[in-house]
Amino acid sequence: MKIAVIGAGGMGGYYGGVLAQRNHEVTFIARGAHLRALQQNGLRVKSVFGDFMVKPARATDQPADVGPVELMLFCTKSYDTEEAAELALPIIGTETSILSLQNGVDAAERIGRLAGMDHMLAGATWISSAVEGPGTIKQASDFRRVVIGELSGEITPRVRAVQEAFSGTGVAIEISENVQGVLWAKFIFIAAASAFGSLTRLPVGGFRAVPETRALMANLMRETEAVARGLGVRLSTDAVEKALAFMDSSGPNIKASMQLDVEAGRRTELESIVGFIGRTGRELGIPTPVADMLYAVLLPVELAAQSR
Repeated sequence: MKIAVIGAGGMGGYYGGVLAQRNHEVTFIARGAHLRALQQNGLRVKSVFGDFMVKPARATDQPADVGPVELMLFCTKSYDTEEAAELALPIIGTETSILSLQNGVDAAERIGRLAGMDHMLAGATWISSAVEGPGTIKQASDFRRVVIGELSGEITPRVRAVQEAFSGTGVAIEISENVQGVLWAKFIFIAAASAFGSLTRLPVGGFRAVPETRALMANLMRETEAVARGLGVRLSTDAVEKALAFMDSSGPNIKASMQLDVEAGRRTELESIVGFIGRTGRELGIPTPVADMLYAVLLPVELAAQSR
């Protein structure tokens, strides 16, 4: 399969790397020192599942040079979504499927407004992976799971084709008839992990069992669940309990990508994660006091990073 990875960071670099290992024609859309390292030295992946190299690695900052692809993996930070989608338009052909694995719950709609909703699949992923240095990805979690689906809930040939592309990579790849529910179930977890990790600057094992912190975290999860249900999303009745259980089962040293960005002084996905909960809650008339408090506390950190 001919695949383009839009955003060759920790997540895109890892998934693009394992797909390239299965002899798919993968091109990484990257920039800066990371792009130069990919072009000159290939992609190096350091993983708990085994290290590997992709060399040579196809990489460019000019999507028009790639030509139409069968699958576009959209893996940028959420704040780069519209700009990246505009740049990617030249590689979208009539049969191109676009799969967003970004954080947040509205990426498919945002990309689809520019690329066409008929191209869009939705997806969620569970992985801890980051750029360790130019051309090098470090994957640290003992899980690497992807769930995909049509927004309509249909099981279509193109969804099956994406599942087949991932077969043999070691990644747990599943198809869902309720991918929006899957996205929001993950969002309940990732919003809490991102916010509380960013505030405490501790890995998940450092804050998840502190009773006072856990109670506030559970309240944030309930607010997120209430917003999802207000939008008509189908969630299990124990969605919060499952999110807490997943947090408890995660390796104690795991950190959310937003926390890693905060610690590095980089721009973060605050708006599309914590901010999104509060904004959508206000639109629906659903109170989100914990999300609003966390957003207000983290906003000065975000503004300082953007001003650098």
